[in-house]
Amino acid sequence: MSIFRTAAPFLAAVSVLTFAVQAQVPQATNASLTPPAASVTPQPPPRTPLSIEEMGDVYMARKMFREAIAQYKKAGNTSLLLNKIGIAWHNLGELDLARKSYERAMKLDKKYAEPVNNVGTVFYAEKRYGTAVKRYRKAIQLDPTKASFWSNLGTAYYSEGKFDRMMQAYDHAMELDPDIFEHRGYTGTEVQDRTVEDRARYHYELARLYAKLGKNDLALQYLRHSFEEGFKDKDKVRKTPEFSGLLEKPEFIELLALEPRVL
Repeated sequence: MSIFRTAAPFLAAVSVLTFAVQAQVPQATNASLTPPAASVTPQPPPRTPLSIEEMGDVYMARKMFREAIAQYKKAGNTSLLLNKIGIAWHNLGELDLARKSYERAMKLDKKYAEPVNNVGTVFYAEKRYGTAVKRYRKAIQLDPTKASFWSNLGTAYYSEGKFDRMMQAYDHAMELDPDIFEHRGYTGTEVQDRTVEDRARYHYELARLYAKLGKNDLALQYLRHSFEEGFKDKDKVRKTPEFSGLLEKPEFIELLALEPRVL
């Protein structure tokens, strides 16, 4: 009995120690046995299908002009769509069909300036410069904020040999859009035409315009184009008031030393 009495406190201590150790071991729970939920990737919203007109715009951007015309014709008979059809025909070189489409757009909306400008570019392409000028001026009356209208007007004046009027129109164009002459190609609803016969003289005039505005890098660039295309009157260049601030620049001196291109 004494042995058991002596061992009892020891067994009690061991059992308490064992319980205490067991109590410190975390027990598995249902939560710890549950696998982590898989992350769900959010799905993008479904794309809205393109409208018929938007499909036509895609074809225009891809230069698939006949396909664009077919889509625009399906889309309806509005002045905007007729104007776009006119631009597509214009790109295909079908000037008569382009003019008819522009004129139909003008009849549907007499205040819509873009087809008035665009039909002017058809007359310009046909070398009917006076008629083109009238259309451009009408378009400007309807919307004087479009730089391309003023640019087209200036180009028509250039082709008529009216260089002072050309400069005035180009001044307006550049006030509205300083980069108007650096754009390439057609915009969505308006045509800008800078096709001229005498490229050398034309680039000389653009160089004058940029020099007047203090854009010397562009002035020198277009002056170089002018010389490369055969502009020969270097005395005229030296005496041009707009170039007075360039006379001492090494780039200008180098340009004047270029031999004119033989055409």
